[in-house]
Amino acid sequence: MTEQNASPLSATQWRFLAAHRVARLASVGHDGRPHLVPICFATDGLAIYSSLDEKPKRVAAMQLRRVRNLLRNPEVTLLVDDYAEDWTRLAYLMVRGTADLVEPGVDDHRRAAGLLRTKYSQYERMTIEKEPVIRVIPASARQWSWGEDAFGDAEAPPARNLDFDAVVRGRRSVRSYRPEPVPRALVERVLEAARWAPSPHGRTPWRFVVVTRRSVKERLVVAMGEEWERHLAMDGESTDVIARRKLRSQQRILEAPVCVILCLYTVDPDRYPDAGRQAAEATMAVQSLGAAAQNVLLTAYQSGLDGGWICAPLFCPAAVRAALDLGPDLEPQALLTLGYAARDPVRRERLSLEELIVWYE
Repeated sequence: MTEQNASPLSATQWRFLAAHRVARLASVGHDGRPHLVPICFATDGLAIYSSLDEKPKRVAAMQLRRVRNLLRNPEVTLLVDDYAEDWTRLAYLMVRGTADLVEPGVDDHRRAAGLLRTKYSQYERMTIEKEPVIRVIPASARQWSWGEDAFGDAEAPPARNLDFDAVVRGRRSVRSYRPEPVPRALVERVLEAARWAPSPHGRTPWRFVVVTRRSVKERLVVAMGEEWERHLAMDGESTDVIARRKLRSQQRILEAPVCVILCLYTVDPDRYPDAGRQAAEATMAVQSLGAAAQNVLLTAYQSGLDGGWICAPLFCPAAVRAALDLGPDLEPQALLTLGYAARDPVRRERLSLEELIVWYE
């Protein structure tokens, strides 16, 4: 058995926490009696958030005992655990910290709502912007596990030892990531695979812009968000729906450890005197960029990472170029997010092979 104290949480502890769906929140009332309740929660690597949502309750949200308790005594404890009949897989993480309420309308509340919606699809059908959010700031943590698997020393999951067919079938599109950073060497290894993608005329008509700095991501989502709002308004969406969808999209980018903006490099393609061949040349460049992106996603999955594909830059290339201060020869096409999946995504059904092939035999 292993036991360890830590303050604040280590990367592996944040990873353990973020990978779980339910936690137990303990608070103490004015009479000294402990109170324990299961909660849904999300994290951003700094704090833990839980919504006072629309699940059935006997009293109003502000009259919940956990709320009354933390208003009197902000010291709380949060517990997540693993149980299995194979007891060598037992593990728990106990986090002690201080709790407060984040009121609606402030940035932290909007951020928390976005995190919670990203983690729990059920919140798509709930209004969680009108009630405060419980925020827990960790002060210390204690972990316990029978063996070393749950809290290994490695700061990142190991590479997946898979054959090519398993990599192709196993790759999945991820929207929610754990908070720990991705080593630069691993990012470079993934992008190295892109160099070997097929490209027209033996050239390389694409470049990659890598963003890991939070301030740059914020600048990027603000610029794209303005265009996103305008497009949704043109589609007739309500103000509430626009705000909700924009926030969810922005959180996908802000919470991803690595963002790779895929850009066409317009200097490389051949030039033709007629519009038809010039359009075909542009299409070939886009096709080859897609091949490079697939190399990135497959190599990321083989390496223990996960990825997601966001098409938004294609609809607002000028905004992306301005936000990142890119030259006119770089034309943003898409954005790949990379990191360690916070949870397994729901896999979409694929069409059968018979529906995809037209045979001439």
